[in-house]
Amino acid sequence: MARKGAATPSGLVLYDKPAGPSSFAIVRQLREQTGARAGHAGTLDPFATGLLLVLLGSFTKEARRFVGLSKRYDTAVDLSQLTSTGDPEGDVLEEHDPPSLLELEARLDALRGEVDLKIPAASAVKIGGERAYKLHRRGIALEMPTRRTTVYELELEEYAEPIARLSMRLSSGGYVRAVAEALGGHCVDLRRTTVGPFDVAEADPERMLPPEAAISALSQ
Repeated sequence: MARKGAATPSGLVLYDKPAGPSSFAIVRQLREQTGARAGHAGTLDPFATGLLLVLLGSFTKEARRFVGLSKRYDTAVDLSQLTSTGDPEGDVLEEHDPPSLLELEARLDALRGEVDLKIPAASAVKIGGERAYKLHRRGIALEMPTRRTTVYELELEEYAEPIARLSMRLSSGGYVRAVAEALGGHCVDLRRTTVGPFDVAEADPERMLPPEAAISALSQ
């Protein structure tokens, strides 16, 4: 095995993250297994599952090529409650009646295209030089900024009140939890299925795409 933090092995690992560990924990695991320096190209919340791109060795210098890719998600949204984090781990802030199917479809229509969405308080965005989630954990009230997000696709797969199952494709930096909050609810579960041309069905923590293959995939 290469020495810890080494430039080799170098390449891209497609990792299907389970619920529970943080994205950094997955990166640390691969760093320890390979001995190479490592970094991810877009975090997933601990409660979320799905595709995490982990760059290893000297290939970490190519991260900018991957962080700007659009991402596809499947999620279930509880439209009867708002939580402080936009997910099941937060405190319930508000309870209300879920919308009718007609009302929900109107809300979905309003969110397609370029929209300004409020960044969740439990996020890695820096507020005053510190990560928002750290401030949130300390109970500090935050007025979170909005971020322009392109919602390329937003489809209702199933609606059994109060749970709406949605599929969506967002631009880089978009938060599914922000979409859920804009709809009047919070994410019950969340799974990232694609990042750019890469699909979670191809994920294998024991397989590393060589740099040339990973970059070639971006032009397909």
